[in-house]
Amino acid sequence: MRLLGLGAMLLAQLGVSAATFTLSEVQAQIEAYQEQNGTHVAPSDPQFGCTLACGFLAFSRPGKLSYPNSLAYEFEESRYWSQQQALTRPACIFTPGAAADVSLAVLTSRVTQCKFAVKSGGHAAFAGASNIEGGLTLDLRNLNQVVVSADKKQTSVGAGNVWYDVYTKLQPMGLTVVGGRVSAIGVGGLTLGGGISFFSNRYGWSCDNVNNFQVVFADGSIRHVNPHAYPDLYWALRGGGNNFGIVTRFDLATYPQGDMWAGSQAFLLTNETATAINNAFYHLAINSAQDPYAQIIIAYAYVQSQGMYVIASDLQYGKPTPNPAILNNFTSIKGPVADTLRVTNLTGLTLEFNSSNPGGFRQTYWTLTTGNDAGLMFEMAAIYQDEVEKIKDAPGIVPSAIFQPISTDMTKLMSKNGGNPLGLAGQGPLNLINIDISWSNEADDVRIITAAQNMATRFAAAAKAKGLDHPYLYQNYAALQQDVFSSYGEVNLARLKSIQAKYDPTKAWQKLQPGYFKLG
Repeated sequence: MRLLGLGAMLLAQLGVSAATFTLSEVQAQIEAYQEQNGTHVAPSDPQFGCTLACGFLAFSRPGKLSYPNSLAYEFEESRYWSQQQALTRPACIFTPGAAADVSLAVLTSRVTQCKFAVKSGGHAAFAGASNIEGGLTLDLRNLNQVVVSADKKQTSVGAGNVWYDVYTKLQPMGLTVVGGRVSAIGVGGLTLGGGISFFSNRYGWSCDNVNNFQVVFADGSIRHVNPHAYPDLYWALRGGGNNFGIVTRFDLATYPQGDMWAGSQAFLLTNETATAINNAFYHLAINSAQDPYAQIIIAYAYVQSQGMYVIASDLQYGKPTPNPAILNNFTSIKGPVADTLRVTNLTGLTLEFNSSNPGGFRQTYWTLTTGNDAGLMFEMAAIYQDEVEKIKDAPGIVPSAIFQPISTDMTKLMSKNGGNPLGLAGQGPLNLINIDISWSNEADDVRIITAAQNMATRFAAAAKAKGLDHPYLYQNYAALQQDVFSSYGEVNLARLKSIQAKYDPTKAWQKLQPGYFKLG
C-alpha cells in the first residue's frame, strides 16, 4: 500500500462520527506505516513507543501534530498557567479537530504504549496534570464549538474552550451556563472536578448542569453519556475527573443572565477588619437561602511590594442591583483601600478574576473543607500569617488563603439527575478553603510547598479541635499529594472504582494517562 493511499483511507475513515476504529484496525495501520516509513529508532529505545505514536499521528492527521522547537509546539507550551506545567516537555503535541481524532490518538497510545496527557485549559498547579514529560499531549484547543439550541435551553461546548470564550458567545443573547469564574480556565477540567460558579446557589455546580457528555471510551468508541444512556457513568463523570474517558463535548443547561453587580473590596488586615469580614461570611453562609443571587469569596493575602497583609472580599450578586441587602454586612465595613464593585457583565468579571491569577509563575494549591465558624476562620488566618512569615522573602511570592461557602442551596442541587459522587448532597453550610501560593524561582519550591502543606495540616487540626473538620477535598483546588477520591466517602469511592472497572477493564486511563488524580 502506498503511503498516500494509506493517508487517504485514514482520512476517509476518520470522517465517520460513530466508533471510528477498533484497536486491531489501528494496530494494523500502525504496522503498515512502520513497515513503509520506518521509525528510525530501535524498538529497545525507551522512547520507541512515543516516537512511533507521534510519527503515525503526524502522518495520518497532517497539520495537527507539532514537535519540540517548532512554533506551534512552543506556543502550545506557553499556554499553560503554571510554570511547572509549561516546563514539562512532551515528545509531541497532538491538536485534534474532532472527537474522531481523539479516538485515533487513544487507540494509537494503546497500540504503542505511549503515555499521554489531555489539556483543556491547562490551569492546574502541578506538573503532569495536563502535560506529560516525554509522552503525547492532546491539546483540545480546536474542539472549540459553542452552539446554542433553538430553544436556548442548552449549549453544546467543546472541551477545548476556556470559559471566557463560552461567555463571550452567550452574553449577547442574555444567556449563561454554570461555569468557571476565571476567564482562562478550561471547560473540561473545571466541570469534571465539580465546578463552583457565580450562580451555584441558584443552579448548583457545573458538573450538575451537564445534560450530556460526549465521551471517547478506551476502546475508541465515541458515545453520549447522560441520565438515560450509561447513567452510572454519567454519575461518575460529575466529579470523577479523568478516570473514565476523554470528554470532547459538554451539553450544558443554559439560563437567562444579564448584567450583575460584583467586584472586590480590599482592606488592611487588622483584628477589626478580620473579625468583621469573618462574621459577615459566617452569616451569609447561614442566610444565603434568603437571596441565592449573592455569593462571596474571602481572601487573606500578603502584598510583598508593600510588606503588608490584606483581606479582600469578592462580592457577586447575579442582578445589576448595587449594594443588595443580603451583602450589607460586607459593604458596611469602613475603610477599603481598594474597591472595584460595580455593575458589570460576566466576561468583565472573569477577566478581573484572571488578572489576580496570572500565568507564568510557579504554583501550589492545597484544599480542605470545614464547618462554618467565624472563630475558626480567625484561627486559620493567624496560622496563615505564621507560615507566610517563613517564606515571604521568596522572589515574586503571592501567598493567599481563600475561603468560600458551600451553601445548603448548592448541596441540595447536587441530588438532581441522579446525584454526583462528591459526598456533599444535603450538607452545609460548609467552608471551602484554598491555599494558593505563586512564586518565581524553582529554588524556593521545597520551602514554599512545605509551608503550604503545613498550613493545610494546621488548618485541619484547628478544625478538628473544634469538631468542625470535614473530609471533603475539592479536586480543582487539591495538591497532588492529597487523596481526593477517598474524601468522597467509602461508598462513593467503591462505586467509582466499580464503574471504572466496568468501562475500562484494561485500565487504559490509569496506566496510559497517569497524570492528575487517580482512583488508585
